[in-house]
Amino acid sequence: VQLKESGGGLVQPGGSLRLSCAASGFAFSNYAISWSRQVPGKEREMVITITSRDTTTTYLGAVRGRFTISRDNANNMVYLQMNDLKPEDTAVYYCGTYIAPQRRWGPGTQVTVSS
Repeated sequence: VQLKESGGGLVQPGGSLRLSCAASGFAFSNYAISWSRQVPGKEREMVITITSRDTTTTYLGAVRGRFTISRDNANNMVYLQMNDLKPEDTAVYYCGTYIAPQRRWGPGTQVTVSS
């Protein structure tokens, strides 16, 4: 199982970024994929999930209406579109999936929102 995030970077407040997650090594279309984020010294936060049937759930109220998730099963990709970014969105963002008996995460991509 491999998951690799990309697309992070430095963006000004109010800007947008699209993160990508490339997956391999498992039957991608059968699994829900999630995005989480973590700030050093704080616990990881679950952000949003998309199921194998394209149902999405946003866990963080702070990003609802600004972040959307989508998937491309033909290319084993998941995307996180982040709009109207705020400094408090600064974190390392991870994509992951649960394949019993454990959840797997990629190495992460840094998103920094700053003027």
